[in-house]
Amino acid sequence: MNRIEALRELMKKEGVDALVVSSEINQSYLSGLDYTDGYVLVLENTAYVLADFRYIEAAEMTVDKSVFRVVMPGVGMLTAVCQTLTEAGVKKVAFEETDLNVADYLKLRGGIDKAVELAPCGSAMLIGLREVKDEDELAITARAQDITDRAFAHILTVIKPDMTERELALELEYTMRRMGADAMAFDIIAVSGTASSLPHGVPRDCKLERGFLTLDFGAKVGGYCSDMTRTVVIGKADEEMKKLYNTVLSAQLAALDFLREGVKGRDADKVARDIIDAVPEFKGCFGHSLGHGVGRLIHESPRLSAAAGEKTLVRGNIVTVEPGIYLAGKYGCRIEDMVAITENGVRNFTKSPKELIELY
Repeated sequence: MNRIEALRELMKKEGVDALVVSSEINQSYLSGLDYTDGYVLVLENTAYVLADFRYIEAAEMTVDKSVFRVVMPGVGMLTAVCQTLTEAGVKKVAFEETDLNVADYLKLRGGIDKAVELAPCGSAMLIGLREVKDEDELAITARAQDITDRAFAHILTVIKPDMTERELALELEYTMRRMGADAMAFDIIAVSGTASSLPHGVPRDCKLERGFLTLDFGAKVGGYCSDMTRTVVIGKADEEMKKLYNTVLSAQLAALDFLREGVKGRDADKVARDIIDAVPEFKGCFGHSLGHGVGRLIHESPRLSAAAGEKTLVRGNIVTVEPGIYLAGKYGCRIEDMVAITENGVRNFTKSPKELIELY
């Protein structure tokens, strides 16, 4: 079953007979074409890729013609969508409720018969579809993480005390691009010393401080993201730093061992959080969730979080496992792997070492 067929099954369950796909991420996911300023339109028996002159040649070469009709409208894109929906005689149309802006919603609403119902459920359907990765997606993700791992191995050989955090981040980006990354999965985090207490700190134009150095980075390959965090030490770790680091590592290893198909994301979060909170001086210092889904977006469903409710993990979910401890104004540490959920555990894409590394 291809993605359009799987999507049509979800559409039937929602009682909709058409879906207007407006987000670039989901258009690419469904059609294989990376483009802007167009729409993918899925009906019960037909699917369309609407593109303008800038992308029409690429669309003709890229899109599976057994699944899609490629169209270059002679009118505005949304006007063409409305005309197609009207000609098809649809009764209920889903749209991407987390993407379509108000102006375009009003154009869509005004361009079709008032009797046609507009259903804000397209994003939820597509998010649900994207949660479970197929073998091709798992293979691409593994390639992205391999670049990330190799970049980490390289960066350990070039870190110098007189480097700035920004220079370190730039070296990581250059290295990953040279190794084949299409782009960065997100803005690189490279923060040292007192700034390592900031979970999402921004690299500074200052020399690396002694103490913890947290590196959070990932590559994007073929539209899919990787995500990894490693914390090393500039100088020598004292006993408190070693205790903090080993507590984070123990929490992460316990969560990795707990994860498998059928467990709840909130329970995985609790496994790690309980280990950290059991150490009095670290209680309450793990302030973010244990992890998040990764795919075409760096943060997507499912979540490993106390807020995940009753949702259980299934085979093919890709999630991060990233506990951390942050002592405000002093320092912090996070260790993150990216894994795929399997029937009996996880497939860990991340190969970089996790023992405490001291530099200089």
